[in-house]
Amino acid sequence: MRFPLRSLLCAVLVCGSAAAQSKPANIAAEILGTWEGESKCTVPSSPCRDERVVYEIAEEKTDTATLKMDGYKIVNGERQFMGTLRCNYNTSTKNLSCTSRGKGFDDWQYTFSGDTLQGTLTVDSGKTLYRKITVKKKPSS
Repeated sequence: MRFPLRSLLCAVLVCGSAAAQSKPANIAAEILGTWEGESKCTVPSSPCRDERVVYEIAEEKTDTATLKMDGYKIVNGERQFMGTLRCNYNTSTKNLSCTSRGKGFDDWQYTFSGDTLQGTLTVDSGKTLYRKITVKKKPSS
């Protein structure tokens, strides 16, 4: 997956945290782990490209109310690190929210169901749907 420049800068600088959502101290294990799938562009004239992606979701060690999601794209069979997003998971709605409120407004929203996360990336303060993402959880090794 290719982040818009402001998203990449935000991810690298680890700016912004997701809007407050309730989350118990122990994250539901259902959302933690490695996820793999497709990230499809929705803006044809943009520099965005469809990508095979891998997400690694883990509890943030310094903040028990936050998850971290490391994003990778697969190029020639190899993982290439794209950045880290800080996210909140709402166990009752099964929603993973990774919203950056830096210079731009990049909103990553995912819904968990079974072994699948389906999501979207909207940019420009929610005005532009930039990506649609579908990833499946990989079994633990």
